[in-house]
Order: sequence, then structure tokens, then C-alpha cells
Amino acid sequence: MGAKDQTNAGLHGGVLDGLGLQITSGALPPGHVLRIEQLEDRFGVSRSVIREAIRVLESMGLVSSRRRVGVTVAPPAAWNLFDPRIIRWRLEGADRERQLWSLGDLRRGVEPLAAGLAARNATPEQCGVLTGAVMQMAVHGRSGDLEAYLQADIAFHRTLLQASGNEMLAALTGVVAEVLAGRTHHHLMPARPEPAAIRWHAEVAQAVQAGDAEAAERAMRDIVEEATRVTAEHDPAARRRR
Repeated sequence: MGAKDQTNAGLHGGVLDGLGLQITSGALPPGHVLRIEQLEDRFGVSRSVIREAIRVLESMGLVSSRRRVGVTVAPPAAWNLFDPRIIRWRLEGADRERQLWSLGDLRRGVEPLAAGLAARNATPEQCGVLTGAVMQMAVHGRSGDLEAYLQADIAFHRTLLQASGNEMLAALTGVVAEVLAGRTHHHLMPARPEPAAIRWHAEVAQAVQAGDAEAAERAMRDIVEEATRVTAEHDPAARRRR
């Protein structure tokens, strides 16, 4: 990629994030019409950069384009709520609490099931990745390196979903990765991860390797419930609601 292409990609990303955050936060409400020329002035970029950002937003269901009407902000019912970028934007906005609870409900329904299926379908290589990820989580959890811990945690959950052998569950890896990243980057978890959480990850890895679907499901359910509890304890909005 040349310097010009990198510059355009950076400008496009800035416009996309700016508009995405405004739409998902409600600052640009459903029905609001976006004017290309106004967006050019606001972001200080070319029309081609604005049009590319609009094209991506339309593919995500955030806006719709119609002749003689223009580009209109779409209602939440039209959004692709499983798009990791929409999840990231919602976690950065005022809708964070509701997004976290929705994602928690999704994880409770999906990840224990995936763990049970992984116990039946995981390859030896995937079992090795799960065990290695747990070891890295233990090391980085002890040192307090939350970013390195996050990467190991994402690797664990991504591999588990893929090991389920179900392509629909595997397609949720980006969603779960954004949940985990959001908890870390918005300071919704302890400065040092709970030892019990790491132990439950180890139990999932061991149960998957042993082919024990019931134990894998049980330990994964413990992981998700603990994550929901800890997130609520660290989220000011959630504390006010309780």
C-alpha cells in the first residue's frame, strides 16, 4: 500500500468511526439526512472518502440511500448488531450498559453450548491452543499486563468457538472478541484478573481435551457468569441501577 493509499485509508477510517459513533449514540437520530457536502466540510476530506465511508455504513445497516432523498440514518432495528464495529461503537457511547447486558445474555446462550460441542469436535491442535492460551492468561494475569492477558483470552474464546465445529458459532468470534476488548479498554474488570476465572478457563480446556462435554459447559457457564458479575461491579451505570 502506497503512502497515498495509507492516507486515504486513515481518512476513511476517521470518517467511519466519527459517523458510526454519532449514529449508534443517537447524536444522529433515525431519519436524519446526511448531506455529502456538509460532511466534506465537517471532516475536511474529499467526496470520494465520504462516499466510501457511507458505502460501508450502508452495508452495516446504519444508513440507507435513496434517490431524491439522500443518505438517511436508519433505525436500530435495521442495524447489523453482530458487526464488531457496531459493538465497539456502542460500547464507547451512552448505550454501553444495555449493550453489555445484551452481549452477556448472548454469551450465556452461546459459549457453554460451544464448549460442549468443542469437547466432541476439537482437534488435538485446537486443544493445544486452548491450553497454551490458559498458560499465557496465568502468566499475564499474575504480572498485571491486561493487554497481553486480553490477547490470550481472545485466542482462547476464538479457538473454542471454532473448535465447536459449528460455522454459525465460529462466526461469532469477532463479537466475543469485542466484548472482551471492551471490558478491558473501558476498565470494566479488575486490575488483576480473578484467579477463579483463569482456573475455570483451565477447566474448560481440560474438559475439552478429555471429551467431557458436561464439564466443559459447566466451567464455561461459570466464566460467563463471573464476567457479567465483575463487569456490573465496575460499571458505574450498572451500580446506579442496582
